[in-house]
Amino acid sequence: MSQLYIVGTPIGNLSDVTYRAVEVLRSADVIACEDTRHTLALLNHLGIKKPLVSYYKQKEKEGSVYLADCVESGKDVALVSDAGMPCISDPGSVVVKEFLKRGLDYTVIPGPSAVVTAAALCGVEGPFTFLGFLPEKKKDKEELIARHKDTGATLLVYAAPHDVNRVADDLYAALGDRPCYFVKEMTKVFERVTEGMLSSLRDPEPKGEYVIVVAPGEESHEATDEEIADFLKKQIDSGVDKKTAINLASESYKVGRNRVYKLSLSL
Repeated sequence: MSQLYIVGTPIGNLSDVTYRAVEVLRSADVIACEDTRHTLALLNHLGIKKPLVSYYKQKEKEGSVYLADCVESGKDVALVSDAGMPCISDPGSVVVKEFLKRGLDYTVIPGPSAVVTAAALCGVEGPFTFLGFLPEKKKDKEELIARHKDTGATLLVYAAPHDVNRVADDLYAALGDRPCYFVKEMTKVFERVTEGMLSSLRDPEPKGEYVIVVAPGEESHEATDEEIADFLKKQIDSGVDKKTAINLASESYKVGRNRVYKLSLSL
């Protein structure tokens, strides 16, 4: 039965292509790709000649209809992006929805992914959140970062070379200073992982595609009544007047003054 194959391709080193990906590319009737010139270089390396069709962001909707029609007509279609996994910050999600709507068969051929590679290179442990490329509009960008500011997860962000330092500025403005990494040219000769702080880590000569990896912020702790009351008592015992102690507790624990005042009545 004909189907769509969503194929992961190398993010840099062409030797990273999987055996299964090569088999699918060789057997497909049509290969859909973002940039036919880019994919042609990979196919030439593999010794594969197949009809290529463009499938890129600006034409995703009509391209998805075309690919679904191809499968319905009995053709096997392979979908690739310029590098890595389609759908992951690359075209592909629209065609998946089209295939789900029509009930057509499709599958994924796993392969290299920049976000996973960067996470491994930086030794990321525990949860991480992939934000992809940040939105262009300032408001959308600020809202996206704000939603993930205090999740306790490492943040991974894609950035183009002309944009990487500005993206770092935006992250610093929204998140404050945190440990971070610039990861670039993954799997290539000039692969680099640079560690620093969001306030100062910048690349004076940006080149290649980047993943910015930002450590999670410190987890906030909701103070208990007992902790606040104990703080008040220690302040008052040390000679601080009650009004000042209440203000200090409110600021230190970031809680409302009324709550602190009520606790002070029991002292």
